[in-house]
Amino acid sequence: MASSSVSTAPPSIPARVWALPFASGSSNDRAGESGWSPRSGRVQRFSLQSRAGEPGEPALGRKPASILLVEDNRADAGLIREALEEHGVDGELIVLTDGESAIQFVGSLDAQHLESPDLIIIDLNLPKRPGSEVLACVRQSATCGRAPVVILSSSDAQEDRAETTRLGANRYIRKPSHLPEFISLGAIFKTMLGSASR
Repeated sequence: MASSSVSTAPPSIPARVWALPFASGSSNDRAGESGWSPRSGRVQRFSLQSRAGEPGEPALGRKPASILLVEDNRADAGLIREALEEHGVDGELIVLTDGESAIQFVGSLDAQHLESPDLIIIDLNLPKRPGSEVLACVRQSATCGRAPVVILSSSDAQEDRAETTRLGANRYIRKPSHLPEFISLGAIFKTMLGSASR
């Protein structure tokens, strides 16, 4: 199959992916505590509700996950959310849409000694500051330095893979161009969350 950089959702992806409510009343309300407004446009916070069990059934023995996603493509961010929920991840998804906001967000967590997200997913091609700079900032952070980081990018360039490995990414994944493959990424994210909690 020829290499492709297509990364947007097909028209059949339901709009409901982005229509679910913001997370609220969380005991680890990091964005609110750090002065970031979920409705400001810089940070969006969404509740992740696992589809693996019965509606309203808690995930026994697991604490809700906190996942930071730095992604400017709304369709791709919606698919990541869908993938997490399809693979039984409960918790909160924090979405930032540019590299500068992500770097400021990590700095805010450090300044206020707040908890790190359990998993960080970064696109490489971001507005304002590239994903490689966000990754470098995360690895230098006192708060987030040990968090597992996935680079999820449309680029398949060997130099991008080598650079992000050098900067400390745990995994590099090229964005799939087909919906089932994109949804299957949820299994990888869930495994990384499980490894991080040990």
